[in-house]
Amino acid sequence: MFNNVISNMFNQESEANNLIEETKKHIKEVYLSDDRPWVVGYSGGKDSTVVVQIVFEALKELPTDQLHKKIYVISSDTLVETPLIIESINTTLRLIQEEALKHDLPIETHKVKPVAEKSFWSNIIGKGYPSPNQQFRWCTDRLKIEPANAFIMDKVSKFGEVVMVLGVRENESKSRDQVLKSHTVNGKALMRHSTLTNAYVYAPIRQFSVNDVWTYLLNYPSPWGGDNHELNKLYQDSSSGECPLVVDKDIKESAGSCGNSRFGCWVCTVVNEDKALNGFIMSGVEWLKPLLVFRNWLAEIRDDRERRMKYRMGGQIYFNKIKTEVYNNEECIVIPKKSSRPKQYFALKDYTIIEKANLKGYIEENNIDLSLPNDPKILIKLDDEGTLGQLGLGPFTMETRKEILSKLIVLQKELQSPDGEFVELINEEELRAIRRYWLDNGDWEDSLPGIYKEVMGYDLDWEYDDRPLFDDEQITDLETLSQKYGVDFKALKKLIGLEKNYVGYKVRRGLMQDLEKVLKQDYLHL
Repeated sequence: MFNNVISNMFNQESEANNLIEETKKHIKEVYLSDDRPWVVGYSGGKDSTVVVQIVFEALKELPTDQLHKKIYVISSDTLVETPLIIESINTTLRLIQEEALKHDLPIETHKVKPVAEKSFWSNIIGKGYPSPNQQFRWCTDRLKIEPANAFIMDKVSKFGEVVMVLGVRENESKSRDQVLKSHTVNGKALMRHSTLTNAYVYAPIRQFSVNDVWTYLLNYPSPWGGDNHELNKLYQDSSSGECPLVVDKDIKESAGSCGNSRFGCWVCTVVNEDKALNGFIMSGVEWLKPLLVFRNWLAEIRDDRERRMKYRMGGQIYFNKIKTEVYNNEECIVIPKKSSRPKQYFALKDYTIIEKANLKGYIEENNIDLSLPNDPKILIKLDDEGTLGQLGLGPFTMETRKEILSKLIVLQKELQSPDGEFVELINEEELRAIRRYWLDNGDWEDSLPGIYKEVMGYDLDWEYDDRPLFDDEQITDLETLSQKYGVDFKALKKLIGLEKNYVGYKVRRGLMQDLEKVLKQDYLHL
């Protein structure tokens, strides 16, 4: 029996060695087959680590005169990565670059980030986007796909075509298998990219099982000095998967959210429970607890009607159909259970039921501002059958955006890492982008610098307009005149702000279209 065990172990090791050698051989063949540069995705997880490591080893085995094209190793920094993971990725990218230079390998490491205007905090705090959920998962496109694709298309414009090298594997999920199958060309090593022209996908570990992945990582040392056993421990502690570098909307859907991964964003609200933070905290990294508290609060306030405007960002009004039930001997409207939130009941008698055609008149008569925190407690008859609807929710109110920003800056100021290093949760470029969004949205008081100084005790080097549009008295006069003549003050502020933004341009192309968008907002024409 002992001999059989030894024999099985020997056979397994032999099979693993054969798989690795065949994979490296195939990587060399594909690399040498053309002049298209490679862009290798690295997320810090097991699969992408295997790909970078095995590509690195394959290139080391090639003669120097055959290393004829660049390999770009890119990693995505969403700017809201779990602090320990982004620290690990930064270290690994540096080590890969240093080791590649030692061996004269044509490898360059890069980190791709969203532009400040499209970052997580710019969207939530600046524009008022509700935090992402399964139905509105806007974050992946803006934080991952767009920055990675911008890098890829930059290389396409320079070289004509590129090859994306990704750590995707078969048998991870049915949806992932369907994506791989739909992009595969029979007899070809490369797959078509679903959205980027002149970009192709190569998956060198496509046939690897999970066992193959770990067998390789734990038996073949990292060529740049990384610790694959630490990586293995990370997975054992978390009981979760990894967050892939997403460059394709099909892969985005098959990958799902990264909130259940130790490699996801610390502020992920798509999932009910954030394993990305919980896993670290349970394994002893308790200084991350304040991040979890903040994340949970952000998830809780998402669907709070008192914190959301009652029309969409473009001004569109919409209605959610509601149901009624008898609860505690009283007829109530029912808000169904959602994720961790229980079913909610509100007494029907507390609401005003009006005809849809009378909505505008009712709002004007009662001086209701749909952008403010208070819920007007209105139900609308949507049809002759008596179907009731409630005003749908839009962006976070300006008051809530200011609250989120203030809490985030406090969190950043008070967060204490064990080594005393400053942990940046929101950067200066994002703060400046948020400030511009607020000013464009009518925040003539220019609130952001004051919020920052109140928390931090000092100013940043803000750029101030020495010629403010109006002083406080003039703003009050404008608001009074708007009420007198029935002009929406928010719309007026947007129109004036647009005109100011175009001042000085000889060609003011786009101004009329921008003005038209403001004037056509639904809530102005109920």
